[in-house]
Amino acid sequence: MKHPEFQYLDLLQDILDNGSNKKLFLTPEVLAEYAKDGKEPPFIRSLFGRQIRFDLSKGFPLLTTKKVFFRGILHELIWFLKGDSNVKYLVDNDVHIWDEWAWKRYHKYCLEKDPTNDLSQEDFIAKIKAEDKDSEFVQKRGDLITIYGRMRRRWPASDGREIDQLGWVIQGLKEKPFRKSYVISAWNPDFIYAMASEKNKSEVPPFCHTTFQFAVTEDNKLNLGLYQRSADSFLGVPFNIASYALLLLMVAQVTGLQPGEFVHTFGDVHIYSDHFDAVHTQLSREPKPFPTIKLNPDIKNIDDFKFEDIVLENYDSHPAIKAPITNVGGF
Repeated sequence: MKHPEFQYLDLLQDILDNGSNKKLFLTPEVLAEYAKDGKEPPFIRSLFGRQIRFDLSKGFPLLTTKKVFFRGILHELIWFLKGDSNVKYLVDNDVHIWDEWAWKRYHKYCLEKDPTNDLSQEDFIAKIKAEDKDSEFVQKRGDLITIYGRMRRRWPASDGREIDQLGWVIQGLKEKPFRKSYVISAWNPDFIYAMASEKNKSEVPPFCHTTFQFAVTEDNKLNLGLYQRSADSFLGVPFNIASYALLLLMVAQVTGLQPGEFVHTFGDVHIYSDHFDAVHTQLSREPKPFPTIKLNPDIKNIDDFKFEDIVLENYDSHPAIKAPITNVGGF
């Protein structure tokens, strides 16, 4: 049988061969950074409407044709599960995948109102790490306001409540596993671009993972389907596959169900122009057997999982392939 990783590799090739080139939306602050460095901003080559799926009984889908930063994936997922919106936890654990968006918000504020206190991204993150999590600077400047964890665990309701969508789903899966309504949404117009209220404006792009659904099928198998409206296929998608597959394993354990399939559906799936060479390198490699995940069997509550409760075993991959991240989104 064909290795399941070829679904991803074939998707990359499909984008290269059949995608259309599109200009990116970049804020003036980001464009100024490119101009300062004497660089042209990248474009994307994209397709619309694709799907891949992974049966978790056949291994954990952490890609092997390049080394994927699993420690970062795990810390980010724990951060999401906490309902946290402040980058302090990630920075303290040397995970820097959200640094640019926190810094961009701070940098924009300084340009408009406090230019004497503007910091480079490196110095800004160093200050976040050095200060206590309860400091005024960390609380105000490290908060992304709108992020996946907040929407999943603390969705802001119109009556002032904070709704724990994931908690509701988990309880439902325990009591009535065959219901079809176990959907978690991140798409909240009050946080998105021109639709956002003044207090909720953020430099974070509109949610890429707009919605996901849990569904139980025969033999008490728990499946998870994600609809991703926008997908950076080289840097982002390998993270997304592993993160949602891991979430499926964790929810299956705490609900007493068996993990089934992770089904990943894409809207706009694309490759950045400054990733083309990296993609060609990855496509030249043959996949290796998928690793496995070992969860602490004593954990029965989703909120009790800690970093050390999840162990990646037998991960044998090709070397990492580096590529730049493009800071999109914002007002």
